Amino acid sequence: MQIAIGKIKRSSYNEPFHFEDNVDVSELETLNNDIREIEPVHVKGNCYIQGDTIISSFRIKGEMILPCARTLVDVPFPFIIQAEETFTISPYYGDEERVNEIHPINGETLDLTPYIKENILLEVPFRVFSEDKEATENAPFKGNGWEFVSLEEKKQTVDPRFKKLENLFNDNDKDK
Repeated sequence: MQIAIGKIKRSSYNEPFHFEDNVDVSELETLNNDIREIEPVHVKGNCYIQGDTIISSFRIKGEMILPCARTLVDVPFPFIIQAEETFTISPYYGDEERVNEIHPINGETLDLTPYIKENILLEVPFRVFSEDKEATENAPFKGNGWEFVSLEEKKQTVDPRFKKLENLFNDNDKDK
């Protein structure tokens, strides 16, 4: 989502510059995170200028598909994120701006797409759970190199390393 700086300057004298668009953030699916699928998000917000600083406040609304923490089935996760980013068009950019998270603008356009993606990644929950009973019942219990074992099953099985010890105790019972 790119906005021309001149357009913001012309519009923001009387009132903030308003923008609204759908942004494709499908690149997030290829990154090393839990997002399996994400549709284009709806972004609505405004920008206003104070000297060399452009302040952009926007809302991101969309839905992403994440894996269930228990069953690994797809779980739709709707989200609404309110974000505010500060930019500078000043050629002098130093440590103070970096510490205060003021982003430099190089050129004549303000590109909000990286900041939209960053805010979405910050909002990905640690884990989600599927509330669909059918999905929970049909979840896989075996996979490539793994198997689900309940506590009851685990208590009933004997570790193969201790199998010989089991015979030792049986021999002692016969001696009595």
